[in-house]
Amino acid sequence: MVISASQVKDLREKTGAGIMESKRALEEAGGNVERAIDILKQQGLAKAEKKSGRAALQGLVEPYIHAGGRIGALVEVNCETDFVARTPDFRNLAHDLAMQVAASSPRYLSEEAIPADAFAELEREFGDRKRALEAVSLMDQVFIKDGRRTVRDLVRDQIAKLGENIVVRRYARFELGADLPTDSSSGSDGTA
Repeated sequence: MVISASQVKDLREKTGAGIMESKRALEEAGGNVERAIDILKQQGLAKAEKKSGRAALQGLVEPYIHAGGRIGALVEVNCETDFVARTPDFRNLAHDLAMQVAASSPRYLSEEAIPADAFAELEREFGDRKRALEAVSLMDQVFIKDGRRTVRDLVRDQIAKLGENIVVRRYARFELGADLPTDSSSGSDGTA
């Protein structure tokens, strides 16, 4: 089957894959774009796994402020080189992650960060382990801009696209008045 340049271009726009990768995926899929996308995803996952052990010491800290300044988040996202850290794709990823933190208020970065003794309580609170992870683990949450993917999927896709290991190192979320006591009679108003 002959693959046209327009087919390759369309697939590249949908996936961000390179010209030759897109052409090979289309050839392997017999011209079927959806199958070619699946092939590229599988290749991307394999690439992401290979890159996961590499040091990611560059990156950026991305802020996000929401709700008229009432909620804010900071996220540190690392990659291997300063060059990648300055690309629009990496910056957009960091922005999306900061937005995710502001919107979903995760308690932990990943499943590995959850203390073993906390799982029993989380499972009681959310019904089972899977629901608990989706609620409290940033990397296991459903991505707010695409309900078919998790945050982990989003990061893996960018690893495959950018060709470098990417690590979400840490985050912080702030909500105006969230940690203040609700009882106004306590006398503590935070002033000296």
